[in-house]
Amino acid sequence: MDAFFASVEQLTRPTLRGRPVLVGGTGGRGVVAGASYEARVFGARSAMPMHQARRLVGATAVVLPPRGIVYSSMSKTVFDTVRERMHVLEQLSTDEAFGEPADLAGADAASVWKYCEDLRSHVRERTGLVASIGAGSGKQVAKIASGLAKPDGVRVVSPAEQDELLAALPVRKLWGIGPVGEAKLRKLGVETIGAFAEMPESEVASLLGGTVGPSLHRLARGIDDRAVVERAEAKQISAETTFAADLVTLVQLREAVESLAASAHRRLAKDGRAARTVVLKLKKADMSVLTRSVTLPAATTELAMLVAAAQRSVIDPVELGPIRLVGVGYGGLSSVSQTALFPELDIPVETESAAALSEPPPAEDVAADPVWLPGTDVRHSEYGHGWVQGAGHGVVSVRFETRSTGPGPARTFPAEESALVRADPLDSLR
Repeated sequence: MDAFFASVEQLTRPTLRGRPVLVGGTGGRGVVAGASYEARVFGARSAMPMHQARRLVGATAVVLPPRGIVYSSMSKTVFDTVRERMHVLEQLSTDEAFGEPADLAGADAASVWKYCEDLRSHVRERTGLVASIGAGSGKQVAKIASGLAKPDGVRVVSPAEQDELLAALPVRKLWGIGPVGEAKLRKLGVETIGAFAEMPESEVASLLGGTVGPSLHRLARGIDDRAVVERAEAKQISAETTFAADLVTLVQLREAVESLAASAHRRLAKDGRAARTVVLKLKKADMSVLTRSVTLPAATTELAMLVAAAQRSVIDPVELGPIRLVGVGYGGLSSVSQTALFPELDIPVETESAAALSEPPPAEDVAADPVWLPGTDVRHSEYGHGWVQGAGHGVVSVRFETRSTGPGPARTFPAEESALVRADPLDSLR
């Protein structure tokens, strides 16, 4: 799906169509979770600090908080639509999946292209959203092709052109090569997939690991026989280790937690789901076990947020006692990442401990939330469903519109307007 989060906002809030929309956090550490193509022309992109994106786009930028429940609902609609044509989908995220339709067995490139265009039209008609589709002889080539198809297009890579296409692409385009692998290869002068494919396999294994290296090397040579399969539904993904010497300092424990959280995250990424709960397991020298969990507002795949949540559960070994085993697990798994990169996930909504529950802060330390925040879904007894465009100085400005209304009128009310109430965000899909 093209610019999925921002496109859903533009779909359900018609006034935003054609405008540069940034979805993400608005605080000092806010991050862009999604940017419309109108925003991307200014250089804004996902994972960029929000303050930087706003500076690039300028005064015309529309910044909205993420609405995970709406994106999740639209994601289900999209993939239910796709499943009408392809009954088996390997869903990677909220907006991306692999399919291998039986209709295309033995088809030529022209037939594949027509199939993809028909599917795109079907999705657009049913959902109002734009998809881009890439097709190739395997998952790797199809994924690369989908990137080349964006925005709003189809790219079919035939077996005849596959090797030439891959050879010229930067090695980072190879799915599985990250910044670290790219840096290692660059030191050897290897900057393209073609150059990587020409390396001896033994050298690749030595550089990138005996398991991952050869697998990536095969993909670089266009060998990809991985099947398209539905994802398994494990309840929790975790990593743990027992240390040769007990951990006795906070620094040691934090380093261990960071390492294990990253290890579990690699398994989470391979699984293709997102986690909402982060569990820290500590086994003491006396063999007693303590577990603490942090539940986030919504599921995420963002490593920094998951590590931070795990670190919040850490207890100083000076207080707890020597620790012989540390484990980090991710639970509350969802088949799609609804809010990856959402900065709001920096703040847990619930922390549980097998030892004790934290005391609530004193009443005088709890700041009252603003009555109305920009982007909030609301309902007025006379005007119907809308969303808050701005608030302050005792007034609130609301745009009344939904997916089906077209651009709606804006009204300004006193902040204490009794006829204005918070609404279910899903009502904007009507």
